[in-house]
Amino acid sequence: MKKKIQIKDIANELNISITTVSFVINGKAKEKNISKTLTKKVLDLVEKWGYQPNTLAKSLRTGKTNVIGFLVDDISEPFFSSIAHFLDQKASESGYKILFSSTHNNHNKAVELLQIFRDRHVDAYIMALPEGLEQEIKNLIQTNVPVVLFDRYVPDLETDYVVIDNIEGTYNATQHLINNGYKNIGFITLDTDLQQMVDREIGYERAIKKHDLPLKVKKIKYRNADLGSIAQMTSFFESEKQLDAVIFAANYICLDGLRTFKQMEVNGLAPKLALVSFDDFELLEFYKPAITAIAQPVQEIAENLMKILLSKLNANDSSKHFKQVVLSTSLNIRESTERKKLG
Repeated sequence: MKKKIQIKDIANELNISITTVSFVINGKAKEKNISKTLTKKVLDLVEKWGYQPNTLAKSLRTGKTNVIGFLVDDISEPFFSSIAHFLDQKASESGYKILFSSTHNNHNKAVELLQIFRDRHVDAYIMALPEGLEQEIKNLIQTNVPVVLFDRYVPDLETDYVVIDNIEGTYNATQHLINNGYKNIGFITLDTDLQQMVDREIGYERAIKKHDLPLKVKKIKYRNADLGSIAQMTSFFESEKQLDAVIFAANYICLDGLRTFKQMEVNGLAPKLALVSFDDFELLEFYKPAITAIAQPVQEIAENLMKILLSKLNANDSSKHFKQVVLSTSLNIRESTERKKLG
């Protein structure tokens, strides 16, 4: 078994002190007046022997690990995976690595992951706040470790966040349907208190009430695309036969809606509805007809997350001045919401 190279081995080989080797490895050779010749000898030997510094030991000396903890419900979801992709790029450019994790809506797992992040001495946290984890996040913020939320926020929780204007997004989508002649518009969302979902429902209701149209809201108990979700939607569509359009409050709800239509089609009961999904993803463009979607600015979200985080990390900013960014969505209009034909 090959022996693991340690810093003392390099020092012994070159007959110099461990401190000198440490200064060179940590980029302080010039600051400590170490000659270019000796610096080159150390770096050449480091490369030849493949020496890897102990990151934990380094973090204890410097107070930094250059690692960021990233926590979401399910990183496989298109929105979260897109955010993760852009964040990884931005973090790498700034010398940081990211630990990506999913809670799968499991409170105990979320608490466990936060403890793992603490044990790894991560420098900061980026997360879509899991439901029921508010107190744990409050405790984390009080330790002065930077925490930046995205996708969702808690009104009475003071922290940095980057979110979108969910009310505006669903309002504009609902108004688009009304302008195209649709009068019986359903809204399928989660049975939850998560603020982003509450705000999306508010946007829908504002547009509907403005035009004195009937509210048709279905709140489903979502359990990760199981038959229960499909059964709830099937019941809704069968009981609301006058619907001419529906807005799904999240992309995974939209996917279950499409599964529901497919199942109802087998029985000859699939409704013909105009469709809108909150969150855009590739499948929606290739579905027939292509589905209109409320698109979140994922790259802009990622850029703002890293900008806030780096300002905290680089300035050692432990103040209680929080940066809270709200971005606008865009409506990608496709064939699924074409103007309603009369008669």
